[in-house]
Amino acid sequence: MSEISALWQIAPSAETDWLVKLCEDEGSTGFPPPGMPDAAWVLNAMYEHEQGPGPVSHHQVRQAGLADGSIEPAVFHGIDFEVGTVTGGGLGRAEHPGPGWRRLRWAELARRTGDPIVKEDHCPSFHSAPDGRAEDGSWPVGIRPPTEGSLDRETWNRLIEILQRYSPAGPDTCCLAYYNPLMMRTFDFDNLHVLSGRLGDAQALYDIDEPDFSPSNLWPEDRSWIVYTDYDLWGTKVVGPTALIDALVGDTEIEAVRLPWAT
Repeated sequence: MSEISALWQIAPSAETDWLVKLCEDEGSTGFPPPGMPDAAWVLNAMYEHEQGPGPVSHHQVRQAGLADGSIEPAVFHGIDFEVGTVTGGGLGRAEHPGPGWRRLRWAELARRTGDPIVKEDHCPSFHSAPDGRAEDGSWPVGIRPPTEGSLDRETWNRLIEILQRYSPAGPDTCCLAYYNPLMMRTFDFDNLHVLSGRLGDAQALYDIDEPDFSPSNLWPEDRSWIVYTDYDLWGTKVVGPTALIDALVGDTEIEAVRLPWAT
């Protein structure tokens, strides 16, 4: 953490004042910028096991573990959290699961299911992604769906590489990173958490101790582009010049789409 603190220092909460005005939003889950001059959504990664999705769901595995005692029930202050269906998705940071797994692109899953890559009039989320769920509403154990509220490590790193090409000083571009209050252990809506540092050091933000998310917003001092990751979504909106957006949509590592209804 000390190494990251040397690269990214705490900045005044007032650095977000312009985002409050631009987005007409208080940023409680992230500041959603309008898509001007252009915008695309970078989709959070999902992964599939090389043996395929399989017939068993994440919910079935958890229920079996609860029944045989190998899994402890989720209880907090006497409240039972073992309600509803366990989907297999999570919240916060994620990365490639390791050997035996491959990236499952939203476009590939959409071709299988006949669904659109992102349901019209929606932002990328659990409710609008191609529906690869099992009959019980959970995802098969052979698929790891995206997590909410954060880019996965590989996509974050690649995004930072691309942003450097379209920034005024490349890796030396001074940037601000904002984390919404829901990400912090102590909710504080009056003192927003903002860090300042070099764009070339932004990959290090992924390993910060708190919060366990990629930033809600990232932008350069000249405000030529904005990155926006909402706490409740499966995608990240990038707003900026058309050349940058074209590069994201055309990249072979990142999966990004233009969504005219979500700009």
